[in-house]
Amino acid sequence: MKLADLIEQIDQLDSFKRYGRVNRVVGLMIESQGPPESSIGDVCFIHVGNKQKRKIQAEVVGFNNENVILMPYTTINDISPGSLVEATSKPLEIRVGAQLIGSVIDSLGLPLDGSPLPKGLSSVPTEQSPPNPMQRPPISSAIEVGVRMIDSLLTVGNGQRVGIFAGSGVGKSTLLGMIARNTTADLNVIALIGERGREVREFIERDLGPEGLSRSIVVVATSDQPALMRIKGAYTATAIAEYFRDKGLNVMMMMDSVTRVAMAQREVGLAIGEPPTTKGYTPSVFAVLPKLLERTGTNEHGSITAFYTVLVDGDDMNEPIADTVRGILDGHFVLDRSLANKGQYPAVNVLKSVSRVMNNIVQSDHVKAAEKLRETLSTYINSEDLINIGAYKRGSSIEIDEAIRLYPTIISFLKQGTNEKVSFQESIQQLSSLVGKGD
Repeated sequence: MKLADLIEQIDQLDSFKRYGRVNRVVGLMIESQGPPESSIGDVCFIHVGNKQKRKIQAEVVGFNNENVILMPYTTINDISPGSLVEATSKPLEIRVGAQLIGSVIDSLGLPLDGSPLPKGLSSVPTEQSPPNPMQRPPISSAIEVGVRMIDSLLTVGNGQRVGIFAGSGVGKSTLLGMIARNTTADLNVIALIGERGREVREFIERDLGPEGLSRSIVVVATSDQPALMRIKGAYTATAIAEYFRDKGLNVMMMMDSVTRVAMAQREVGLAIGEPPTTKGYTPSVFAVLPKLLERTGTNEHGSITAFYTVLVDGDDMNEPIADTVRGILDGHFVLDRSLANKGQYPAVNVLKSVSRVMNNIVQSDHVKAAEKLRETLSTYINSEDLINIGAYKRGSSIEIDEAIRLYPTIISFLKQGTNEKVSFQESIQQLSSLVGKGD
């Protein structure tokens, strides 16, 4: 860099620090007089404790007349009237690099085990704009996820965004762990948002395992943390995935769950005075979701293939968050509780699930085989009650007879052990062989 450029940068530096004072705290909200010239999204430090020795990070989320509304990243127990508020005049940034692979970090990008950050990392902002639509290459190739049912019947494209819709306890985390271990992507970025503290270590050690963790970065924001930390967990994970995508890698991103992000945004919106609308969700929730979910996908450098889990209340697939997310993403997998109760894992209901890009990225014979299996399975399901009560007489329908004969084989094909890995080619061959038995 030339000396003239350095001098110009020094001249542009703001040598003044701006401060404010805490006026009041109401629920999750901290209201302060100043700092002046604060903007939405700026990070501030609130000095607390005896002689103001400790700093609490907070973010500007709104304004009330001339007062600044802040929300903290941590608990607010030590804040008192008159606490000093120091402006940084910049949004939250995290440190990212290849040295983070294999680490478990929090929403601020700091290792959860308390160890120092590795050296040589780059700073990136957590909030960025989605890629320009005209600079998004079309999805043209499949990515292997190592789950036979998905690779064969719901093929995922490299850069596709998929929602996994399910109630609680139907096997979302187990499915994510299988994908993380088996995928051919260069790197996994996994965001655990709003999870129980007990489940975090269980997921990392049992579902993900040492093999999966060695090629993953895990971002954790547990349910006991402030709403802003849960929101930032989603943004931090997405920023990390974007960093590696811009390096030319094919990244696999998994977020469990986007519903918890929406709930956290609702908390923030209600705290700053937004009106509750659809089922208590504030308007900002439906503005934030597209901005977050559109950041993944392809760009001119690389790709982010994303899986977002969506919790559905009472297994209602049409509740507001599920309906909104399904409209944004490029496909949805529905986990069915009735299948899980029968011991069929992964409990993906093939007839209710769809991959919107599958027909564009696989060969025509693969598409025909998948359609044939779906048709046979649908024929059996529609006639299942008649078959079970003995009202169906063999020979009445060729299609139903064929469905009855193939049904046990189809169920065996759809099942897969948690530690069983099936390659993409093996999945296609097994599908073709199964469908060929019906010809």
